[in-house]
Amino acid sequence: MPTVILVRHGRSTANVAGILTGRAPGVDLDAVGRSQAERAAQRLAVVPLVAVVSSPLARCRQTARTIAEPHALRPELEPGIVECDYGQWQGRPLKDLAREPLWSVVQTQPSAAVFPGGESLAAMQARSVAAIRTRDAAVEAEHGVGAVWVAVTHGDIIKSVLADALGMGLDLFQRITVNPGSVSIIRYGTTRPEVVATNTDSGDLSWLRAAGPVGEAQVGGGAGPESAPHS
Repeated sequence: MPTVILVRHGRSTANVAGILTGRAPGVDLDAVGRSQAERAAQRLAVVPLVAVVSSPLARCRQTARTIAEPHALRPELEPGIVECDYGQWQGRPLKDLAREPLWSVVQTQPSAAVFPGGESLAAMQARSVAAIRTRDAAVEAEHGVGAVWVAVTHGDIIKSVLADALGMGLDLFQRITVNPGSVSIIRYGTTRPEVVATNTDSGDLSWLRAAGPVGEAQVGGGAGPESAPHS
């Protein structure tokens, strides 16, 4: 199967304000967020990307455009990886939400969390994992098993997709950190996914030019990828 690179959008104005923005319109990257998007784009410029897909929200579309530009790609919108519908929590300060009884459920038993007037975290995970796996299969059908593609989306979406790939129950997904502008990498094999990286903001990715198919795990860890020489 191909390689999917999950990129969280760069820092937004709502992130700085401590607001749970959800799907609210008019939330853009701030100056730091634009720099984070540019850093991700520089890391991915050496990778032969075949597609860049994005959550429909502005902060993701802005990040996706920055990543796609060096590859002369036009980002495609993927509704299945849009931000969680936080319902009545949307637009409220995080410091106020932390006093709600539901907050502790979100922290300790997210599989039981349902946002008032919104969706459950379980439903969010189900539709985002389905969207990523469906798109991955489509990329393989069009471009082959060695293809590499990018999905630009949100922190909770990426955490839930990583938790699924790691075989973790949703109740453990809060143990995963996904920072703004970070890069995580999954390769779906025929028998199991392979989580290659999580929450990275630096490092050479040129080895993705020649990544082989996902095979059996190497006892002892193996030799790892061999990066292309720097020019």
